[in-house]
Amino acid sequence: MNTAERVEVVLPGKVEPEGLELHRGPVPAPAAGQVVVAMEATGVSFAEQQMRRGRYYDQPPFPFVPGYDLVGTVLTVGDGVDPGLLGRRVAALTKTGGWASHVVLDAADVVDVPAGLGAPEAETAVVNGITAWQMLHRKARVRAGQTVLVHGANGGVGSILVQLALAAGVRVIGTASTRHHDALRALGVTPLDYRSGTVPARVRELAPGGVDAVFDHVGGPGIVDSWRLLAPGGTLVSYGSAATRDDAGNGAVPVLRLLGRVWLWNWLPNGRSAHFFNVWAGRAYTKDRFRARLRADLTQVLTALQRGEITAGVAAEIPLARVAEAMRLAESGTVAGKVVLVP
Repeated sequence: MNTAERVEVVLPGKVEPEGLELHRGPVPAPAAGQVVVAMEATGVSFAEQQMRRGRYYDQPPFPFVPGYDLVGTVLTVGDGVDPGLLGRRVAALTKTGGWASHVVLDAADVVDVPAGLGAPEAETAVVNGITAWQMLHRKARVRAGQTVLVHGANGGVGSILVQLALAAGVRVIGTASTRHHDALRALGVTPLDYRSGTVPARVRELAPGGVDAVFDHVGGPGIVDSWRLLAPGGTLVSYGSAATRDDAGNGAVPVLRLLGRVWLWNWLPNGRSAHFFNVWAGRAYTKDRFRARLRADLTQVLTALQRGEITAGVAAEIPLARVAEAMRLAESGTVAGKVVLVP
């Protein structure tokens, strides 16, 4: 009988980071087909920043436990689960529920973490890595020799995206604030200052025929520039609406506007395509296929991390009990890499 205590962070409503609550209770037991994972690292992502404002597109009703992804060790397994999973380090995409010391998951949703990867390091590449990989290889289907534009090239998703693109032989133009330009140049990225107001003009100088793909997490009016910068046959992948993060009102509205634009652009007869990327798309209808794809893609990302083909920085490791501090740091925009919560 496991008498250990479970600690979880609860988001009770639209609150400042200090309003997050710490709840304690017994460690749960797994049902058939489930595992209990002892969390070793879970991330603070843009999703949780939006959720605490009540502005994440399809967040659950308050109160709930946030936490989009995690890495941990399998502590117990339910009936029908391979006992060989016990003691294994695994990663999982959870959407919510990761900000807890012990998390119940379907065994089919956990992915092995390669040997030699630390939990915080692996954690940085779960949601950000799967997002980057699928946008690059499943949506834009980039090929060696192409040119892409990555907005927020120093961000959580952007920094992995540029490295995966470079590894695929793709030329990368990336927007970021000037303090990140030297680091981007060292990777092989051509950096542009997103505050300069000259990004579209500079991209046209660098790629007179247009770029083969644009990855845009900003949304808002600037998405039109992203579309116009595409070469014939190019692909726009929109995956967020950071421009409207602090707006009042319903968080679904900016996303629905983006979806409307994407739908309209795809009807234009110019050979270009637009996608609004959602890592959860298809899960409700094709669960087995969704899981197989996720497992394959996350394994590719973690293997690339293990080999050193990509690096994902840990900005800070902060104990779960100091979650308000972690959230403030993640929202400050002053750190490079991911803020990671540890037990």
